[in-house]
Amino acid sequence: MPELTDLIANAPWREAVTYRETWPHEYVMSGKNDQRNLLRAICERFRNGEGVHCRFFRMNTVYLFIGDHKYWLMTHYDKVDPDREGDGYVINRARLYRDRRDFVIQVGDTGRREDYPSEPARKRVL
Repeated sequence: MPELTDLIANAPWREAVTYRETWPHEYVMSGKNDQRNLLRAICERFRNGEGVHCRFFRMNTVYLFIGDHKYWLMTHYDKVDPDREGDGYVINRARLYRDRRDFVIQVGDTGRREDYPSEPARKRVL
């Protein structure tokens, strides 16, 4: 199988229009865009413990940080079947901010630098 960085470079990334103004990111569909090998490689990295657990508002998610982007799936990697028929799964990526928004997205943080919350994110104790 090709290297993960080669799979990423050759994927047909397209802009996600739903969050264009607030959380700009790109995506590919694993089945529709013939990116099953990319999906397999990302899931393998997650299973090997390379994912970073983060929060996106109230949602827990796992990101994979590679180069200038972070990558995530809408479905937990343990539930992914790369050979699923149809469009498959969404693979997302966003450019890194190089600040705490790469790890915690909080209320008041719109993704625009001018709206960046002045208070640091607080870890919630459950």
